[in-house]
Amino acid sequence: MTTANSSAVDAVLERVKTGIAAFDDLMMGGLPRRRTTIVAGTPGSGKTVFATQFLSQGIMELDESGVFVTFEESPSEIEANMSTFGWEIGRWLLEKRFAFVDASPRHHDDAIIGHFDLSGLLARILHAVDDVGARRVVLDSLTQLFDHFIANQALVRRELVRIASALKSKGLTVLMTAERDNEYGDISRHRIEEFVADNVVILRNALDRERRRRTIEVLKMRGSRHVEGEVPFTLFEKKGIVAVPLSSLRLEQQSSTVRVTSGNSELDEMCGGGFFRDSVTLVSGATGTGKTLLVTHFLGGGVASGERALLLAYEESRGQLFRNARGWGVDFEAMEADGKLKIVCLYPEAQGLPDHLLTIRELVETFNPDRIAIDSLSALERIAPETGFREFLISLTSFIKKREIAGLCTATDKSLVGGQSASEQHISTLTDSIILLRYIQQRKAMDRGLMVLKMRGSEHDKRILRLTIDGSGMHVGGPFEDVPDVFGEAAMAGPSP
Repeated sequence: MTTANSSAVDAVLERVKTGIAAFDDLMMGGLPRRRTTIVAGTPGSGKTVFATQFLSQGIMELDESGVFVTFEESPSEIEANMSTFGWEIGRWLLEKRFAFVDASPRHHDDAIIGHFDLSGLLARILHAVDDVGARRVVLDSLTQLFDHFIANQALVRRELVRIASALKSKGLTVLMTAERDNEYGDISRHRIEEFVADNVVILRNALDRERRRRTIEVLKMRGSRHVEGEVPFTLFEKKGIVAVPLSSLRLEQQSSTVRVTSGNSELDEMCGGGFFRDSVTLVSGATGTGKTLLVTHFLGGGVASGERALLLAYEESRGQLFRNARGWGVDFEAMEADGKLKIVCLYPEAQGLPDHLLTIRELVETFNPDRIAIDSLSALERIAPETGFREFLISLTSFIKKREIAGLCTATDKSLVGGQSASEQHISTLTDSIILLRYIQQRKAMDRGLMVLKMRGSEHDKRILRLTIDGSGMHVGGPFEDVPDVFGEAAMAGPSP
C-alpha cells in the first residue's frame, strides 16, 4: 500500500540496478542505494547467483566495484561456479574492481570472527571496501554464521546490526543472503530480517507436479513502493537470473487496423478480410481436424506476402513438418533457404515454461518475424501447473501484441467430437480470435466443420461451414444443413464476438 509519506520517501531514494531487468521493474527501478536487503530462499533457490549478479551488474554496467563476504563457499569455488554465467571474477580481482573477504568454514571461525565480536570481520570488510573503492557489498550466507553460534544468536544479531549500520554509514548498498527451511514458511531460519533488513526479497524453487518452478517476490521495501506477488524466473548460461515480466506488464499497446491474410482466402472472408496485424488467434480442435494445416497456410501466406514467419513446433519434428507441408503444396525448405521462414522444434519437457518463453523472445529479437505460430499450446500445458501456464500465456500474448506480430496458436481437444480444451479455457480471454475445428458425423461419414467463434473488433461469419482437405490444402465450403451440437458447449463458454 502506498501512503503520502511513503511516496515522499520513495521519490528521493536513489535506485541501484541488480542486472535482473524484470526484477528491477518490481522494485520500481532497482534496490534503494545505501540500504540493506535480505535475499532469502531454500537451498538451491539461486541466492548466491542473485548476489553475484548484483555485484557483476555494478562492475560491468555502472563501474561500481564490489566486495563479496563469504561465510560458506570458498572464493575459488564461487569464482568457478559463477564463471558459467560469464562473470569474469578472476579478471576483476586483478583489476581491483572485486574483492573477497573469506570467512568460510575452511578457516577457523574463532580466528576470524572472535568470541561474538565481529569487529575483526568488520575491519576486514572496510579494508576491502577501501582497497577497491566498492559501492556494493554482499554477505553470503548469514545462516552459516548463525548455525555455528547457535547458542549465542542474540549476540550475533547485535554484531550484524553493527556491521550493517557501519556499511550503510559509508554509503554502501548491502545485500545479505539467508536460508529458509521451506518455501512458504518463515522468511529466514534465524529471523535475521527483523533486525538488519530494510528490504526483503524471497526466492522460491517450489516442486509442483514433479517439476520445479522458480519465482521471485519482493516481500518488503521500507519507505518505498513495489509490485506485489511472485514472478517466475530461470537461470540462463552466460546471463544468470532472468526474470519473466508479468506483474509489470501494462495494457498499453496500440491496436492496429491493418489486416493480414490467414493464408486461406475463404477463411479471410469469414474473418471480415483477414486477421489484424497485432492479433493473436487460437485454433482449437481435436487431433486430425486440420490445426497444423491451418498453421501451414498461415506461414505460407505470410511468406507469399513478403513477410518473415517463425514456427515453434512442440509436437512434430522438422522432417514431419516439411513432409506434411509438401503434401499440401507448400515448400517450407525453400522458404527457410530464402531466409523468410524459421522453424524451431523443441520437446516441451526439455525446459521449463519460463525458459520456453525466453527462447521465443530471443528468437523474435534475432529473426524479427512479422508473424509467429505456436503448435501447440496443449503440449506446453502438460509441463506446468495451471498458474504457471496462465502466466506464460499472459507474457507470450502481451509480448506478441506489443511487437505488432500476427500470432497463431493451436490447442488440442481431448474429445474427438467437441468440448472445450483446457488450453482454450486458459487463453480464450487473452486472444483476439478463436477458430474452432470439429469432427461432424453426417450419416455414415465423418466430416470436418469450421467456426469462427470470436473475432475481437470485427464482424465475422458466424456459420458452421464445411471444411475439406486435399493435396492443395484446406478448403472452406458451404454451411451444414443439419449439424449436431458439437459446437454448442464451446460457443456457450466462449466470449461474445
